Amino acid sequence: MNINDPIIKAKALQWADGFDVCCILDNNQYEGNPYHAYDLLIAAGVKTDVQASCGNAFSTLKAFYEESPDWMFGLLSYELKNETEALQSNNPDELHFPDLYFFRPLYLIAFKDGVTEVLIGHPAVLEDITATVLSSEEPHNDIYIRPKMSKETYLRQVEMLQEHIQKGDCYEVTFCQEYRASSVKINPLATFKRLNDISPAPFASYFKIKDRYILSASPERFLCKRGQQLISQPIKGTTRRSTDPVIDEQLRQQLKNNLKEQTENVMIVDLVRNDLTKSARRGTVKVTELFGIYSFPQVHQMISTVQSELQTGVHFIDALKNTFPMGSMTGAPKIRAMQLIDKYEHSKRGAYSGSVGYITPMGNFDFNVLIRTLLYQASSGYLSFQVGGAITYGSDAESEYNECLLKASALLQTLKGLPKQPF
Repeated sequence: MNINDPIIKAKALQWADGFDVCCILDNNQYEGNPYHAYDLLIAAGVKTDVQASCGNAFSTLKAFYEESPDWMFGLLSYELKNETEALQSNNPDELHFPDLYFFRPLYLIAFKDGVTEVLIGHPAVLEDITATVLSSEEPHNDIYIRPKMSKETYLRQVEMLQEHIQKGDCYEVTFCQEYRASSVKINPLATFKRLNDISPAPFASYFKIKDRYILSASPERFLCKRGQQLISQPIKGTTRRSTDPVIDEQLRQQLKNNLKEQTENVMIVDLVRNDLTKSARRGTVKVTELFGIYSFPQVHQMISTVQSELQTGVHFIDALKNTFPMGSMTGAPKIRAMQLIDKYEHSKRGAYSGSVGYITPMGNFDFNVLIRTLLYQASSGYLSFQVGGAITYGSDAESEYNECLLKASALLQTLKGLPKQPF
């Protein structure tokens, strides 16, 4: 089965979407990242699953894994911050994703370097996929999605956060805003395929949990484990692309040499180093790449790579817990930044800025960061995405707002609508 054939790939995704629960992880054959173990993973159907709320979620996940170490796919919601730290969430939530959800699939198909392997289930499932008749259903009519926060409010909130920074409460906060539409009907899989065509990303994911859907074009890895090695690749630093190759290279070089972006990036690198230290063998935490510039369809990004070796006796799920939520989506110092996020943002993040990924029978794992992501609850018709950026003392509020629009561009193009006037 050649997954490079778009018809075969479309059939495989549609087959998986026929189950109540499925998880599709697609690196879109991105060549800029050497740590991917697979090009595409398709997990479909539920053998067993677990759902947990903040309080004992990570211990519940650990027990679920230990009772039968096997392939597992799941969601870590941003709201698990309330378990890892003494925090709470007070903003409204219209999507109601679980804080934590993992499942062992009935079927698991892996694609790597042109080779297809059925890891779980009978190999005859490939014949079922080949026989799948593709639906001709369009994703949706144009959807006009509105920002929940007016531009004026956004600018004012940024200024208030900078007052906190000036007072010494923190020195960086990742501040986000929500775009939303209510009572809309979309075809989630077709919408994901459109998003993936517009913005193919190395950590793309499609996660269906009954009537809730995560459609992600994420460019960012949260954390992966290969043997005893832990690898985190935080993103901080963004600039637009240009269709003119000369201008595009100029933009790339400007980002590479931008002191403000480097400052924001290194703040988060230091935070990630500190988080990894909690689980690392002493002396093994290292920055193996600082200020790397990676190119995606809409943007250039500044990405650093931090690695460590897992301390003997530390469970790999504790390594996840000790680094969650990821520093690139909080700020620094981490706890105070998360307190300010809850105070000044207008929506509960939920699945947004959480993570989707897999765990193998050997205890390896790979998790993304849920950014550039559409979230949809089919039963209510609520559709949402959030975008944001790092606020520092030197940030220009107008520029930060424009960066939000740049990060939202692929999502807005997917929905074929421009935001109307805010509520």
